[in-house]
Amino acid sequence: MSAAEIIEQIERLPAEETEKVRNFVRLDLPPGQLTGEELAALGEKMISTKDPAEAKRLEEEMVRGFYGSVPHA
Repeated sequence: MSAAEIIEQIERLPAEETEKVRNFVRLDLPPGQLTGEELAALGEKMISTKDPAEAKRLEEEMVRGFYGSVPHA
């Protein structure tokens, strides 16, 4: 089975099963780190909001999601 076939099968899964696949794929990410797709979605929300407080909150969430929850030296 090719990667394209696997992706095609994943795209056909119900939302609950897709979430299980996403969690499995995220195993290689440090704890708390977000995927590029998740960071992009937060960025879109941040630039489209009119509320400065919400924009700041989303920015902070993006920073945490970029670096993860593992302390850096």
